[in-house]
Amino acid sequence: MDDERCFPEGRVTLVGILNLTPDSFSDGGRFVSPEGAIERTAAVEAGLALVREGAHVLDVGGESTRPGAEPVSEAEEIRRTAPVLEALAKASEVRLSVDTRKLEVAAAALDAGASILNDVSGLRHDPRLAELAADRGATLILGHLRGEPATMQDAPAFEDVVAEVTAELGESVARARAAGVADERLVVDPGIGFGKTCAHNLSLLTSISRIRGALGLPVLVGTSRKSFLGRLVGDGVIAPPHARDAATQAADAIAVFQGADALRVHDVAAAGRTAAVASALRRARRAGGGAP
Repeated sequence: MDDERCFPEGRVTLVGILNLTPDSFSDGGRFVSPEGAIERTAAVEAGLALVREGAHVLDVGGESTRPGAEPVSEAEEIRRTAPVLEALAKASEVRLSVDTRKLEVAAAALDAGASILNDVSGLRHDPRLAELAADRGATLILGHLRGEPATMQDAPAFEDVVAEVTAELGESVARARAAGVADERLVVDPGIGFGKTCAHNLSLLTSISRIRGALGLPVLVGTSRKSFLGRLVGDGVIAPPHARDAATQAADAIAVFQGADALRVHDVAAAGRTAAVASALRRARRAGGGAP
């Protein structure tokens, strides 16, 4: 399994979200109480349930990166994630990812059985993550984020969001390559909802093919239950996270139709159905001589 690509061509890779935080916007507190108690058995069972629903990868996170989120210590992030990753590695052959910007957390996750590092900062928080990925043969997901989660939504501004995000992701890719990470171990993520307005997010979603073509790497998209979708379907208010699943599926269908290689989602079963239909439509467009 170590020699196989985590995000192979010809498949929409489904990345199931497993948050081990008290404050994530959608499922915070499900497995970690405000006092810090961790329901590890329940978390592992939830991860295995995502695998049964069709997840190809489980992305485990111990620090919320929602807008306004405050950072946690490396030790706390490791305490939350490493034991669950180790248990999942023993219980399943599924690929495991850790959602972190921190070197020590990433190293502990790899020791526990993860093989993917998901860095929402695109190496801007700690460029040494690229060296770690190269040394350990890990896949590296490079996200786009300006600033920090605590302040990223204060005043996001772009003159050309697609061009700027693509260029900044290109800088992250160059750093990773310079550190020795092979292209087959690289994935990019335009950072939907990370320091972007609703209009920015919509522009990125409808330009996945442009981003993919410019960078020549698989693209992961994460729209799942994010607040911009709540704004679109909330009839003047922001719909709560649990009411955003249909909107998520619509956004993810567009992303796949535009060429997305992977979806990061809470509802894996629904994402699988969405990807199947959107992929079929994309193949039909190709067969008809339309755009790629």
